[in-house]
Amino acid sequence: MNDEHYMRQCIEQAQAASVRGEVPVGALVVDPGAGKVIARTGNAPIGICDPTAHAEILALRDAAYKTGNYRLNGLTLYVTLEPCTMCAGAISQARIARVVYGASDPKGGAVQNGVQCVEQASCHSKPDVKGGVLGDECGQILKDFFKARRRFKSEIIRRLD
Repeated sequence: MNDEHYMRQCIEQAQAASVRGEVPVGALVVDPGAGKVIARTGNAPIGICDPTAHAEILALRDAAYKTGNYRLNGLTLYVTLEPCTMCAGAISQARIARVVYGASDPKGGAVQNGVQCVEQASCHSKPDVKGGVLGDECGQILKDFFKARRRFKSEIIRRLD
């Protein structure tokens, strides 16, 4: 299996999150040696009232539970959007070997943009990082989601006037 194959599965998770009203970000944790998806999920901060319920965090939690180990050595995290600072810290703590993401996030990203957490001397574990896998498609899902939300909000305001 290749990176695009797994990113397409992340996109499915992002689309499911969007249907639930969540920001459309999807994530998978994969054992590349076995070619097996260990965990898959989408964003859920709104649905479970948890500000830390980003897709990456939920996928890491599920993978740790399923493997019986909080250290996820040798595993790969796929995510449709470049991880934020919180998620980059969790990725390092989990000892993820590789991160593959779709769309770059110049404003909130913290892996190859912003503070570049995994490049800091204080980073516990430095995963290999590959960005831009199906990046245009991943980015378009986010653009469409926020465009629809702005349109909906404008319609509500018009109706109230």
